[in-house]
Amino acid sequence: MSFFQSKYVAVVALLVAVILWSSSFIALKIAMAVYDPTVVIFGRMILASLCFIFFIPNFRKQPIRKGDFKWLAVMAFCEPCMYFVFESHALTHTSAAQAGMICATLPLLMAVSARFVLNEKLSRKTWIGFMLAVVGGVWLSLCSESTESAPDPMLGNFLEFLAMCCAVGYMTILKKMTAFYSAMFLTAFQAFMGAVFYLPLLALPSTTMPTVFDPLAVGTIVYLGVCITLGAYGLYNYGMSKLPANQTTAYVNLIPVFTLILGWLILDETFTSMQFVAAGLVMGGVIISQDRKSA
Repeated sequence: MSFFQSKYVAVVALLVAVILWSSSFIALKIAMAVYDPTVVIFGRMILASLCFIFFIPNFRKQPIRKGDFKWLAVMAFCEPCMYFVFESHALTHTSAAQAGMICATLPLLMAVSARFVLNEKLSRKTWIGFMLAVVGGVWLSLCSESTESAPDPMLGNFLEFLAMCCAVGYMTILKKMTAFYSAMFLTAFQAFMGAVFYLPLLALPSTTMPTVFDPLAVGTIVYLGVCITLGAYGLYNYGMSKLPANQTTAYVNLIPVFTLILGWLILDETFTSMQFVAAGLVMGGVIISQDRKSA
């Protein structure tokens, strides 16, 4: 496969990943309306882990290099472990759309990390694209109206921002690990570590165990575990292995846009003409940020 073909496949993988991630905000809201956040996330992690059991023989052929296990453990601790601690509780206080909009802060946070940790050069055009995308994301947030599903949006949005900080740690380490491990192996490692992390949390007094079977809520947990944890992370990890970190994180700016669209289609959320303009600004920023000089 040529460089341009590989880059094209990576771009498609990233686009599908962010669409799936956008739908996860909707799915989480639906599931957590019935079940405890810890139960939802554990169910998501254990389902993803079960999907990877069939690949264990292949994983054994890819031994972990000396000294890498601690970095892989930190990566998984950042995301999915702490990331979902913050995000699941964020979505009990804010709306799916607003949580998705906070994701617009991730590229700038990652750009700083990529510059100082990964030594990736950032062109002026890339910075301009990032700034436009972030402004668009903030604009989307300001245009959003408070609803019953967002009882404390300020707290919820802050918790989502902390989740983004965890995502930076995950992506920074991930970029280094993709040079030595496959996207499938890294995704499986995250799923297994996530299941191990959340299992003891089920025993906490604050965790409410399920007492009813809700087909829709259970269905969304299955979707989160298989399509999101397995599909979205696998696709994103593949894209991260083919493109610079500062470009791959730019696609995260599309999450607020896709979340608004999916919220409108699934949850009957509406958005104004100003939000349409802001969404266009986000997408424009993503396009501008894809500067070949930064590759």
